Amino acid sequence: MNFGFDEMQEMLRKDARRFLADRCPKTYVREMEEDEQGFTRDLWQEMAGLGWMGLVFPEQYGGMDMTFLELAVLLEEMGRACLPGPYFSTVLLGGMLILKAGTEDQKREFLSRIARGELILTMALTEASAKYEPSGIEVKAAVNGDQYTINGTKLFVTDAHVADYIICVARTEDSKDRSHGVTLFLVDARSPGIRCTLLKTIGSDRQCEVTFDKVSVPKDNILGKLHQGWPLVEMVLELAAAGKCVEMIGGAQQVLEMTAEYAKQRVQFGRPIGSFQAIQHHCANMYIDVETSRFITYQAAWLISQNLPCKKQVAMAKAWVSDAYRRVVSIGHQVHGGIGFTKDHDLQLYFRRAKTAEVLFGDGDYHREKVAQAVSL
Repeated sequence: MNFGFDEMQEMLRKDARRFLADRCPKTYVREMEEDEQGFTRDLWQEMAGLGWMGLVFPEQYGGMDMTFLELAVLLEEMGRACLPGPYFSTVLLGGMLILKAGTEDQKREFLSRIARGELILTMALTEASAKYEPSGIEVKAAVNGDQYTINGTKLFVTDAHVADYIICVARTEDSKDRSHGVTLFLVDARSPGIRCTLLKTIGSDRQCEVTFDKVSVPKDNILGKLHQGWPLVEMVLELAAAGKCVEMIGGAQQVLEMTAEYAKQRVQFGRPIGSFQAIQHHCANMYIDVETSRFITYQAAWLISQNLPCKKQVAMAKAWVSDAYRRVVSIGHQVHGGIGFTKDHDLQLYFRRAKTAEVLFGDGDYHREKVAQAVSL
């Protein structure tokens, strides 16, 4: 079996690594942690010019017509570089959802503008319960003539403060089956009644509380079918979980390389610490975690790219990688010692992102439950 990249994927990987090394150094990452928007429009437009925004969109919508596997290659490099900004929320949570579920008019209107870097999107899903379950959807959308009126509060909405459109997951009908009666709405983020508040997070990412107060949305802005939106949410959560796993692999790979290099250079008791068996075993365990994470995640990414069932594989990947990335960074801190815990060292950037990614789209325990259900337990 060939687990390597093909020529096009390898070219994409190399080009992305060169570009991000030049345009997203750690000085930029730190600057964006202090910046309210969390990214710069100049870099956003450069990425759009490279075709990254429309990588997985069909050519008829201004995209490059590539698969999720190529997107995974790109996301790994973004995770390695700690790229800040709304790429993930715009392309995975917004664009791919519209691509899968939007009408032809919605695809023409939104996907081409995303591909050109003109639109930023996100999805407002979780609420006070923070559940990735239909029972957690309490925000209401009531019919009002040819419009719907949305009321309620969403939490942990990524990049909502800079979004042009928010895909709001709302309840349009009460039912004993909580998966029924959920509808997705494309909401103009500038609509009257929307209030967005930035939340302070460990990862310095831009999570927001978004309040909808009598926000009017045209019926034409329903994404998918009325009352039948939960299967679309499950679909995008699979894509997002797989995409976040690939990002985590990129970060874990960089931590492994940083740690191995430090072990070669750091001298104690007259010899490099990498010559001690304990340190060697630490690095070996890190390498095992990174490689197993890569294999299990790219299996899921390949299944997605082939439009094959992948629920179990995605759950296995997220369950494993969420824990593995945390272990890799933890061991990296042990090898680096005190210096790795300082604010000036890059290792803490990866530690904080590992903790954030661990819980996004379901933590290890959540996905282990999914795997158990897949094997009829």
